[in-house]
Amino acid sequence: MGYRVAVVGATGNVGREILQILSERQFPVDDVIPLASERSAGAEVSFGEDQVLKVQRLDTFDFKGIDIVLSSPGAKVSAVFAPKAAAAGAVVIDNTSHFRMDPDVPLVVPEVNPQAIAGYKKKGIIANPNCSTIQMLVALKPLHDVARIKRVVVATYQSVSGAGKEGMDELFNQTRGVYMNQQPERTKFTKQIAFNVIPHIDSFMQDGATKEEWKMVVETKKILDSNIEVIATCVRVPVFIGHSEAVNIEFESEMSVENARAALRAFKGITVIDHRADEGYVTPLECAGEDDVFVSRIRKDPTVKHGLAMWVVSDNLRKGAALNAVQIAEVLAQEHLAKKAA
Repeated sequence: MGYRVAVVGATGNVGREILQILSERQFPVDDVIPLASERSAGAEVSFGEDQVLKVQRLDTFDFKGIDIVLSSPGAKVSAVFAPKAAAAGAVVIDNTSHFRMDPDVPLVVPEVNPQAIAGYKKKGIIANPNCSTIQMLVALKPLHDVARIKRVVVATYQSVSGAGKEGMDELFNQTRGVYMNQQPERTKFTKQIAFNVIPHIDSFMQDGATKEEWKMVVETKKILDSNIEVIATCVRVPVFIGHSEAVNIEFESEMSVENARAALRAFKGITVIDHRADEGYVTPLECAGEDDVFVSRIRKDPTVKHGLAMWVVSDNLRKGAALNAVQIAEVLAQEHLAKKAA
């Protein structure tokens, strides 16, 4: 028996990726309904190799009879429609920032805290974490299990796809414009993104951090361990797909490079490519379209007593968003929903 699944924000980058991954992983569906704004209603989206689905209007859709909603329409839209869908009996897996810090909404990376999914019953909503948090925590979890982590210092190198189609278009148009001797136009980013990096993602907060940096701190504490201290610097870079992170970790006890490498290699969802030679590491270009989190450049950090440094790369549209949401849906379907029991 399959599920009736609605995909909210189906015409966006993440929504299209969700539809693709549902098909690739053969999620048990009887019906898939793509939903978007009135402006996108009637558009067509692909589901797998052969099926084309017509997009329906979100604002008039009746969620009664829907089992699972995979939602990625933007925080303000989710704030309105996720509770409506949950009230109609669906379980909402929301990819926006709106519900992440709600104490009654589980925030889940399936490789890290799958047990938290059971908390969906409080509000009928499960939150998908921030893209940069997801890939970092997948890499930190097996290490934290071996030697408790005290502190993390992370600098991110985040692709423009994290800002949606508009971000990707802006990089493309600005790059083309530079080669044509045109003045680059910017609407999505605060500074020119072509041939540049921008240390500013989301809005600034009172303490000087950006909201993106704050998310990495509080989400790590909620998902992995409230005692871990985190400082993040989040940077937008002129890459289309794939986020990268330089991560420095301080442990409570000794963690050798060899033990770290072994723990990472044994963990599901991680691929270690760590050769101390030319091309012996993974870049965002190579991780695009892949499901795993890739870890390279594992080495001692001699500036602290028990320290390691590493390089972490992942496809932000897949593991950083759509894949993580579908993996949550898989655990939900297999372990929690009534149809599994039936």
